[in-house]
Amino acid sequence: MGQAAAVPVRHTVPVSAIAANYANRTEPKRSEIEGMDKITGLREILALDPKNSFARYGIAMELAQRGETAAAVNEFDTLLAFDPDYTAGYFMAAQTLANAGRTAEAIERLKAGIGCAARAGNSHAQSEMQGMLDELDR
Repeated sequence: MGQAAAVPVRHTVPVSAIAANYANRTEPKRSEIEGMDKITGLREILALDPKNSFARYGIAMELAQRGETAAAVNEFDTLLAFDPDYTAGYFMAAQTLANAGRTAEAIERLKAGIGCAARAGNSHAQSEMQGMLDELDR
């Protein structure tokens, strides 16, 4: 009658070989992947709009969270150069500097931030920064 259907050849790999193949791999931590993805996405926004304050602030915050103080402070500097009225930039830059033991620089950021908050009428931010300044300036 008809020809018999060809049986596909299956190549099987023992489970032990699969495990051994992955045993020595070092995978990045989920937080590292997410952080890279965040920074990559925000940098893409900056490529289109270098003065995008939200994207620049997001990059600075991610870098600060990862402990990359110098890179974070550089991003905060750029943010504040493009947008000197971005009050949160002063406060978070000061926190980043204070966490790195750079108290004198943190104090200068807070003073500038307090002035910015006062001009903007942002009494909440002004109060928070003044509280931090009082703590650091003892």
